[in-house]
Amino acid sequence: MASAISANRAELLAIATAVATEKMIDKAIVIEAMEEAIQKSARNRYGAENDIRAKLDPRTGDLRLWRVVEVVEHVDDYFKQVDLKAAEKLQKDAKIGDFIVDPLPPVDLGRIDAQSAKQVIFQKVRDAERDRQYAEFKDRAGEIVTGVIKSVEFGHVIVNLGRAEGVIRRDQQIPRETARVGERVRALILKVERQNRGPQIFLSRAHPDFMKRLFAQEVPEIYDNIIEIKAAARDPGSRAKIGVISRDSSIDPVGACVGMKGSRVQAVVQEMQGEKIDIIPWSEDTATFVVNALQPATVSRVVIDEEEGRIEVVVPDDQLSLAIGRRGQNVRLASQLTGRQIDIMTEAEASEKRQKEFAEKSKLFEEELDVDETLSQLLVAEGFSELEEVAYIEIAELAQIEGFDEELAEELQNRAQEALDRREEAARQERRALGVEDALAELPHLNETMLVTLGKAGIKTLDDLADLATDELIAKKRANDQRRRNEKRDDKRDEKREEVSRGGVLGEYGLSEEQGNEIIMAARAHWFADEPEAGVPEVDGGAADADSSQ
Repeated sequence: MASAISANRAELLAIATAVATEKMIDKAIVIEAMEEAIQKSARNRYGAENDIRAKLDPRTGDLRLWRVVEVVEHVDDYFKQVDLKAAEKLQKDAKIGDFIVDPLPPVDLGRIDAQSAKQVIFQKVRDAERDRQYAEFKDRAGEIVTGVIKSVEFGHVIVNLGRAEGVIRRDQQIPRETARVGERVRALILKVERQNRGPQIFLSRAHPDFMKRLFAQEVPEIYDNIIEIKAAARDPGSRAKIGVISRDSSIDPVGACVGMKGSRVQAVVQEMQGEKIDIIPWSEDTATFVVNALQPATVSRVVIDEEEGRIEVVVPDDQLSLAIGRRGQNVRLASQLTGRQIDIMTEAEASEKRQKEFAEKSKLFEEELDVDETLSQLLVAEGFSELEEVAYIEIAELAQIEGFDEELAEELQNRAQEALDRREEAARQERRALGVEDALAELPHLNETMLVTLGKAGIKTLDDLADLATDELIAKKRANDQRRRNEKRDDKRDEKREEVSRGGVLGEYGLSEEQGNEIIMAARAHWFADEPEAGVPEVDGGAADADSSQ
């Protein structure tokens, strides 16, 4: 029996050493797992009700087993308790309340017990290995790692990173790039997630940060923070743009990234499978940066709409295709780089648009203010576009317009205010016809026109409005028609394609988030109006009357 015991111990110690070395984990973890396995086998032998402990010497393999028992006056549980007389045989100075050790003879680890022990060990080792992998990679998101392609499963590339495995999902691969098992590959650690089956390390070769990290490896000035990549945009496998700026005025950021005879940028291009890279000087001035971002096209004029977050770019007729790029690629990358939606139009289209807007505004003033065409056009030429601007401007400022005097300015302002009143009344009638409650008209920041819009959207009561989130109420509607039109000019097959992103119900009115919150909270106020004040108990009316009558 003794030889069997020592042979099994020797086998387990050999397994512990081999596994700890192979998995690069602490041998103590494996020894601990072995002790748990031996304890399990001992409980099978002596009874699962016993509190059995095991200690295995990691050098000699000597095994000690013992049972922990409590010294009590009257024994109720013979597995975990002993009386004082029996305890004194184990420990001379034992006294009531002590926990003492009752040594047990070693058990013979039979074949079944040895296999069970191995399973316990390997499970503990797997858990320890997963913890080590997660600890090693959890703070490395954004780094570039090199690995060997292990397999390709359903289009996803599994990469052996040495101590762990990562996956490059299909949407994070460079299009038309072939993955071959056994090849070395570089990728960006996108994120690391802890899951039951172990840490999941997600890699990417298509993310813009992959390109930024490659430049940091090839351009010492970027690594040293002398040059900074402020923005990056990619169409993986085809084309990319980066905006760079230098903290040292004596160093040209574009030239440093290109390198001698293009050596630096070519190293990045080769790693990204021939992806063309436009290196652009970054500027704090949005208009200047947009002009740079649309290179190689020439830009005539840039108009920025800060409220809508859009940029209107006018280019010469012969530069239109170049500015848009193949299937809208150039303008799309420029939009990603600047973080703004860019609308491209020719000089002729811009002129037509201005004329149309001028005519619409002139017509508005002509009809609402009951003035002739010359006067309405003069107002538009002076920068007026809405009735509110005429109604609430200072009389003196309006009178300063050439050909105006105070009397005319006052008359125009009165007519503008009367027109606004007519609009408000018409909107009020329409709102009531839609069934929108008068209570909504008392909420802050809402006018009758907005209430009509709410009514058409089916929001007619305080509860209807109170159920909305702020974004559902005020998020701006962003139409992508112009971007689609830019792409259609180059690809006629997409002529029927149209996309409009949904916004809030009142998104067109330019309400701020703060105003939206105030509206929602005011609509919800009635929910709390009937609640009792803190510290004041509710009193049942009937009970109170009964008490008073007594």
